Amino acid sequence: MPTGQPANASQTAPVLVTGTAGFIGFHVALRLLREGRTVIGIDCVTDYYDTSLKRARLAELSAFPDFTAHETDVSDAAGVENIFAAAKPDIVIHLAAQAGVRHSITHPFDYANANLMGFMSVLEACRNNGVKHLVYASTSSVYGLNARFPLSEHDGTGHPVSLYAATKRANELMAHSYAHLYRLPVTGLRFFTVYGPWGRPDMAYYLFTRRILAGEPIDVFNGGDMLRDFTYVDDIVESILRIAAIAAEPSPEFDPVHPDPAISSAPFRIYNIGNNEPVNLGDMISTLEGLLGRKAVRINKPVQPGDVMATHADTSDLERATGFSPSTSLHEGLSRFVSWYRHHHAV
Repeated sequence: MPTGQPANASQTAPVLVTGTAGFIGFHVALRLLREGRTVIGIDCVTDYYDTSLKRARLAELSAFPDFTAHETDVSDAAGVENIFAAAKPDIVIHLAAQAGVRHSITHPFDYANANLMGFMSVLEACRNNGVKHLVYASTSSVYGLNARFPLSEHDGTGHPVSLYAATKRANELMAHSYAHLYRLPVTGLRFFTVYGPWGRPDMAYYLFTRRILAGEPIDVFNGGDMLRDFTYVDDIVESILRIAAIAAEPSPEFDPVHPDPAISSAPFRIYNIGNNEPVNLGDMISTLEGLLGRKAVRINKPVQPGDVMATHADTSDLERATGFSPSTSLHEGLSRFVSWYRHHHAV
């Protein structure tokens, strides 16, 4: 059974979700709308990848009368404040961010603006408008050079290997300061390699699918000898919504002499959300080949700057808190993705 106390959020109060034109934000908003909730969405529809896909996601959400979209940049503090003040949400699910490890090497200021200034705007708006629980996206990338597997929220994250990871770790630290100063309940979720229908075209599984079907070669880094804890998007959404209903609380187990990074004397928590079953990248490609009925032309390339060799989530805290742990197999999840891809792209 879930632990902690309910967020005491009204079932009639709107849920504010940032990043609703994005992959995970779209799925979270869609699930809430299907459950009869009112959703206030914020997204500025950047051109980091194909905006037509983002517009298509928003069109799906806009079919629901209980969805309101605001095309606002989260780094626009005044604009975000105005939306919060009008909506009065009890729960905020902050998923808007500049994603991508490799992009952060060439476009660092995009990350400072979206991930740092944007999160600052959301924290201030939550503080000013009586939000009962802020749930926000972090990433498995914060573990950086940490190679003690499975990766645990209770281990250190002081050695990020990309600016993207550094900004998401900064979000966790910023959230703790607001939890401590203003008693704002905050929960950070470290996502592990999310995939599925309506996904990001820059992710490997999506890019490989497009190129294999087009007969184009794929770049395989380190010969495919890298492990990733692929987590299906529906499992991510289920985890987010279960956590959102349990407001973070001060932990009586917190010891300031030996501080645990995952808990605090403030209403602050961190959870991993992963499948707890890492898969070799080469095996992922083989699974895609089987589902697509075609062999990939592989071009081996060295490991790229900012990449880590493996991810593997310890999800025991998530399961204790919510009674749920992601378990969709890679074959099942990729099969659903391929079916969506063929339909959406008319392949």
